[in-house]
Amino acid sequence: MGVKTIRSFCDVPAGRDPQQGIIVTLPAHTGPATLSFDLHARHTYSHDLTASGKGYSRYSAIIGVLTMGGDLLTRGAVEAEFRSADDLFDRISGGAGPGGLKAVAPLGREQVFVTIPSGVDEVSILGETLDAITPAGHETVVLPGRPVAVVSNLLVEYTPAPVRKKKN
Repeated sequence: MGVKTIRSFCDVPAGRDPQQGIIVTLPAHTGPATLSFDLHARHTYSHDLTASGKGYSRYSAIIGVLTMGGDLLTRGAVEAEFRSADDLFDRISGGAGPGGLKAVAPLGREQVFVTIPSGVDEVSILGETLDAITPAGHETVVLPGRPVAVVSNLLVEYTPAPVRKKKN
């Protein structure tokens, strides 16, 4: 849960199997639905590195929204740089750090919108790649299960399916 925004944040794991992503189940609907969410870079915050001036990081993450059959509906991307704590989108509570904050923090924000076709009742959000430059060096991540980004503010817009009347 975000300290400033009171949003729920969720890691997006890398992978190709829709069952291993963030699964979003849609209510019964007529016609297409729209899923929107905010995509953030996933930064590991270190107060000591930041205070010493060595906390610079740069992230480029690409995610996909897929049907449970593996068909790609859309891609989203976020690119963000970290220089100071002011660059963070929010801090996440529930950690062992100072003030009960987690070290992982969302950075940057890109809105993603995807049209979900009629007849699709579940989709999966999966990470494709993460290119990161951090104090530890340069790395490109594609390992299944490894978090590559963070999402928040998920919203589904749809036209409800007609209510079926019970037969007497």
